[in-house]
Amino acid sequence: MKYPIEKSEEQWKIELGEERYRILRKKGTEYPHTGKYNLNFEKGTYCCGACGENLFESNTKFDAHCGWPSFDESIPGKVEYISDVTLGMKRTEILCANCGSHLGHVFDDGPTKTGQRYCVNSLSVDFKEE
Repeated sequence: MKYPIEKSEEQWKIELGEERYRILRKKGTEYPHTGKYNLNFEKGTYCCGACGENLFESNTKFDAHCGWPSFDESIPGKVEYISDVTLGMKRTEILCANCGSHLGHVFDDGPTKTGQRYCVNSLSVDFKEE
C-alpha cells in the first residue's frame, strides 16, 4: 500500500532507533504497564511516533486496566484498519494512515459509548501537551 510518507526500511531504522523500529515497522508490542503514556491523562494530542501525524485526542483516552494506552476513537481518517489473524486469533490491527506504521489493535470491548478500545503501544506515539 502507498502512503503519503514513504521511506526505506533503512531510513526508518536510523530515524526510529531499535525499539521504536521493532514496534512501529515490525509490528512488535511493548510489555504491558511499561509504556510512558499508559497512565498519562494530560490534555493534548497523541501523534504517530514515526511521522508525527495527529492520531488521538486526549479526551478519548481512558484507563482500560490492560497495560497499554487506550482510546475509544481516533481522529477521523488518521488510522487505517487491517485484519490480523496472527497469534491464533482474529483482531483488527491499527496503522497510521499517513506512513503505515503499526500502532496496536482495536477491540470491540470498550466501556464507553463507542464500544471501542484502541490498544496502542506507547512507543508508537508521541504526546503533544496542550
